[in-house]
Amino acid sequence: MTTHATPSNEPVGRLLGWLGLRNAQGGTRDEDRAPAAAVTRDLLREGRRQLVGAIGAFLLDHDLDVTATNLLIAHSAFSGINPRLARQIATRAQGGEGITQQWLDELAQQEPIQPDRADIDRMVARLETNLETFQTNTKAARSATSEYGTKLEAHVSDLQEVQKTGELVSHLADIAKVMLERTRHAEEEMRKSEDEAKALRKSLARAKRDAEVDYLTGLPNRRAFEVLLEHHYEEARAAVEPLSVAFCDIDEFKKVNDTHGHEAGDRVIKLIADTLARISNDHCHVARHGGEEFVMLFRGLPPSEAVKKLDEAREGLAERRLINRKTDQPFGQITFSGGVADVFGFGDARAALKAADEALYRAKENGRNRIELAEPKAA
Repeated sequence: MTTHATPSNEPVGRLLGWLGLRNAQGGTRDEDRAPAAAVTRDLLREGRRQLVGAIGAFLLDHDLDVTATNLLIAHSAFSGINPRLARQIATRAQGGEGITQQWLDELAQQEPIQPDRADIDRMVARLETNLETFQTNTKAARSATSEYGTKLEAHVSDLQEVQKTGELVSHLADIAKVMLERTRHAEEEMRKSEDEAKALRKSLARAKRDAEVDYLTGLPNRRAFEVLLEHHYEEARAAVEPLSVAFCDIDEFKKVNDTHGHEAGDRVIKLIADTLARISNDHCHVARHGGEEFVMLFRGLPPSEAVKKLDEAREGLAERRLINRKTDQPFGQITFSGGVADVFGFGDARAALKAADEALYRAKENGRNRIELAEPKAA
């Protein structure tokens, strides 16, 4: 009796078992998984479609004009940017008066149709978290897909090396090739999604930095300073360290703008910013509060020492005689006045800022080009 060699079923078994196409009884099952990147794109596209539909329905149902203001109101409400506005619209729609163009116009005049700062911060925090999670999950999925593709490729090779394979094995090999091709495509798509998530996180970080920096001087802006003050207030109070705040304002700045123009005025603002920044360090911070006004924080220095340090900067600037290089006309003497307050000599940081502001105006009334110290309130 002649015995014919039969091809080994081991590669086939390994492939079927690894792919999950063989159950406990030796049967097979199909499992079709859509690539993560394609699913994400579809969800984003559907979300945009729903938002556009909601905005359109809002305008049509209430017979509203398609204006920039109405579109901004609708987008702010239905995108989730301004929950308070969404509640106002819902309450109005449920009432007897309904949504009218006159009401929307009055709403736009009463308050800016913009999200609250706290709402923006919460949204940014959620976006950062979601981006980080998406990037982590995409990276993990891409890694798993890559491993899947590598193993699948090995099984394809096994099948192709089997001699005299039957029709089933040949068919499985064809299926495996198609699956391998799709797996590699999905891996590439997920790599792109991962790169996009990285780019979005960088853009978000850059936008956050830009939102806290004054565009003209490069100093922190008012919002950034308030966060900084709160941080140092808590730390200094816990460490029982002195903490002072100061307001500074350029003297007779309007004359500079009227005489030399706003571009020259901007250069003077930069000059004052650089002057104050030179005395800054890890425990001394300066920010542009707005216009020609600056605010400072001194940690670890008694109020009298803070006054002395700020007064030295003021005196050094006052001794200079500046010239407008674009016109060769002299600016003359550029000076600033300031007011300093001991944060812990008042009720809280906000009260100390108010006291420093009052001391600044007292310096203005007393002749300008001077620093005044606010008197702490009696206990």
